[in-house]
Amino acid sequence: MVENTSSKGLLDWLGIPVLAVAAHYRNGLMDCCDVYICGVYIQLDNSLKVYFPNGHQLQVGDRLTIHLDNRSGVSDYDASLSVYRTSYKGWVSETGEFVVYVVPVEYQLFYGMDIPLQYAQANYQFPDDVRKEVSLPISELTDVPVFDMCEQENKIGVLVTHAMKQPHTTVLAFLSSQNDDIFFITLPETFKSKLLKRHPFCFFAIDSRAVFTYTRAIEWNYSLIAATTYQIPKDHHLFKPIQAAFIEKNPWEVGFFSHPEIEMYHLKADHVVCPGHGPD
Repeated sequence: MVENTSSKGLLDWLGIPVLAVAAHYRNGLMDCCDVYICGVYIQLDNSLKVYFPNGHQLQVGDRLTIHLDNRSGVSDYDASLSVYRTSYKGWVSETGEFVVYVVPVEYQLFYGMDIPLQYAQANYQFPDDVRKEVSLPISELTDVPVFDMCEQENKIGVLVTHAMKQPHTTVLAFLSSQNDDIFFITLPETFKSKLLKRHPFCFFAIDSRAVFTYTRAIEWNYSLIAATTYQIPKDHHLFKPIQAAFIEKNPWEVGFFSHPEIEMYHLKADHVVCPGHGPD
């Protein structure tokens, strides 16, 4: 078992309530991924009480991944992404119409690259992933998109990718267009990059927790986008103009573009998911 590395628990680092993004594979099927915006009340034993304002389809025993972080009210970031955040893996122990209780299986709480808190159940092992990585298709965009200026204050969002056994979540800086395109950068060795090259379908959640209260944010003020992943190579004619717009919105990211292996990804929206429901 990996023990907690601090006398503090998740509640001490993240507080309550926490606006969260939850995801699970319906009936255990990776291609049937449901994603929810929810509110989380962290318990003293690091289990979770999760509130779904629009209801849910979860059952006792379901595996659930919940992205937790403390960025409510945070609007300034730096290159180390200094917010506490975790992709919490758990299972549903009890359900109600709008509430489920979740017991932890594994989590690592990150602050920048540090891990001040981590836990794993006895004998837990990260699932093996034998899926082959393939090159992502080149973006079909031909013109510079009209960027969404309404999202300038929303600096980072939550990416949901298809890992083995249960989904994985990552918080990252992004740029969006008025057509719900999402652009972000990463390096090929990152977990999210490897997952997207094994399964290019994903979800991206944009919320306004930096400029709205918890109550307003959870009630309506977010976008949840189901998308397919494309790549924009450095020699693509759209790389430079998108880079410029990305840096204008997220200036702390400028240093990453000097890395020789930096990759730019384009999430092309398939549809906007209704609150509380995954794709049919």
